[in-house]
Amino acid sequence: MLKLKRTNSEDSDFINLVKSLNAYLSVVDGEDHAFYMQYNTLDRLKQVIVAYSDDLPVGCGSFKAFNNEAVEIKRMYLAPDFRGTGIAKKILTELELWAKELNYKKCKLETGKRQIEAVAFYKKNNYGLIPNFGPYIGIDNSLCFEKEL
Repeated sequence: MLKLKRTNSEDSDFINLVKSLNAYLSVVDGEDHAFYMQYNTLDRLKQVIVAYSDDLPVGCGSFKAFNNEAVEIKRMYLAPDFRGTGIAKKILTELELWAKELNYKKCKLETGKRQIEAVAFYKKNNYGLIPNFGPYIGIDNSLCFEKEL
């Protein structure tokens, strides 16, 4: 049975899932990993989703305000054994719903070109490629996406 929990970045299950995410990204991003980590701190995330499959924490995602109209999706992760099950889509959908409840109009995000599965996932979920924003301007490995809510 799948359960989605709304929480914040102090949640211990979220923290442990993010540790797994960071370990994965350190391999995928290679020498670029330190650059990206400076933009992925957990101290300011008030909107976090943790997904549980039969009470086991298996995935997460979060967002933070980008501006008055948009949020930035952060720290999306699903344990490898649960990929392809639709759980990631449910996490993303719940984040989008929560953002709409808070009167945001758009979701933005950044992911790396080397994260082929993530790029395909966001495209499949109607996120369109946009020019790189903020700290990702001029970063060749970064792809930025946006979706109207």
